[in-house]
Amino acid sequence: MIWCGDKPEPAFSEPWHAQVFAITVALNEAGHFEWSAWAERFGATLKAHGLAKELDGGEDYFNAWLETLEGFLAETGMAETGTLQQLKTAWTEAYLSTPHGQPVNLVGAS
Repeated sequence: MIWCGDKPEPAFSEPWHAQVFAITVALNEAGHFEWSAWAERFGATLKAHGLAKELDGGEDYFNAWLETLEGFLAETGMAETGTLQQLKTAWTEAYLSTPHGQPVNLVGAS
């Protein structure tokens, strides 16, 4: 938590931001890539989208982070592009069909 005055503020504005960050860190710590290689890759994604490096960690920043991670997983063979797209589509459909305030779950997921 980041402390701002008397109240702690979350370090990430959305749970998925923290999750995609944690996945990336875990892959790095497991030896799948060097952090400097990740930073170079992520910087290239930000540059391709015209995003400034001084982003505040908002939606655009983490969409670029996710795009970089997906590209990395596909390039290294850790995940297939088609599989990643199917999962994204399934989660989008689940999110859009879930009543507000209810947990989002994939049908048939355990």
